Amino acid sequence: MDNWVGKVYLIPRTEITRSKDRPELAQTGIYLLFGTDTETGEELLYVGQARERKNGNGVLARVAEHLGEEKLDYFTHAILIIDSDNSFGPTEISYLENAFYQQALIADRVRAVNGNDPSPGNVTEEKKAALDEFISMAKILIG
Repeated sequence: MDNWVGKVYLIPRTEITRSKDRPELAQTGIYLLFGTDTETGEELLYVGQARERKNGNGVLARVAEHLGEEKLDYFTHAILIIDSDNSFGPTEISYLENAFYQQALIADRVRAVNGNDPSPGNVTEEKKAALDEFISMAKILIG
C-alpha cells in the first residue's frame, strides 16, 4: 500500500518457532492471537503488544512465550503488526493495543479473552490521528 509504513504477518501457530530468523519480528509490535474454544466452538481473540527488549527479542518472541500458556492453548494463528521503521514507542504501542482490543469488543465477532483492559496510553491529538490511520490500513490487510 502506497505511503503506509506498516507490515502485517499471519503466522500459523506451528510456524512461530520456525519464524525466528525474521529480524523485523524482533522489534516492537502488536499481535492478535486467534483460535476457537474446542468445547463451545466460540471464536476467541487475545490482543497483546511487545516492545523490543535489550536481549534483541520483540513481538515474535513474545508470541512464542504464549505457546506454553494453558489459557492460550486455543490459538491456531497469530497476526503480527509492526511498522517498517521500528518507530513505535511505549505510548504508541499502548494506544494501538487498546484500540485493537476496543475494536474487537465493538465488532463482537469474536470473544476477546484478555485478562484486563489494555491502557490507551496518553497520545496527542495528532499522534492519535496518525495511529488511527495506521489501524485503518492494518485492518484492510488483516481482512
